[in-house]
Amino acid sequence: MKTKQELRSAYRQLRKKLSSEQVKQKSKEICRQVETWLTENPNLDHFHLFFPIDRFNEVNTFYIKEVLENKEKAIYTSQVLKEELGMETLKLPKDAAFFLDEWGIPVPQESIMVSPNKLQVVFVPLLAYDQNGNRVGFGKGYYDAFLATLSPEVIKVGLSFFEPESQIIPEEHDVRLTMCITPEKVLFF
Repeated sequence: MKTKQELRSAYRQLRKKLSSEQVKQKSKEICRQVETWLTENPNLDHFHLFFPIDRFNEVNTFYIKEVLENKEKAIYTSQVLKEELGMETLKLPKDAAFFLDEWGIPVPQESIMVSPNKLQVVFVPLLAYDQNGNRVGFGKGYYDAFLATLSPEVIKVGLSFFEPESQIIPEEHDVRLTMCITPEKVLFF
């Protein structure tokens, strides 16, 4: 079984091999899966999105943002607090404009800092995940710390271009996913 560090390295390499056209196509396929899932869950209104770091070939969640806006859902994102291991929750205005911060993370030019207590769904970035909903992120721990502060009822949705690993050994602070959406399917844990 691979360690988290080995999985990080392996999945960074897998992502690097994807062309920008493949990332775009697979992101659109994931968005279609999200849209179908949303149709089946019309009671969900408050969604937290991460936005992609292009150089890491992350899932392009701007397609999901557009779907959520068209369905008139409330959209939130987070900004990392530099002084501590934490993130502040930001509510996005419709058609928000973005700039890239020093890490290459798209950040809204306008937003309102809010409490995360209205969140019903959090889309979670990841490099790898397993058949039990354990995930491997980039190793900084920001999302696990953020997810740990939320109500257990919040749906934690991973987005991945790839199939799950059979098993990842979680650490004590890790927060499991509720589900993961790939270009081909929606997996529930």
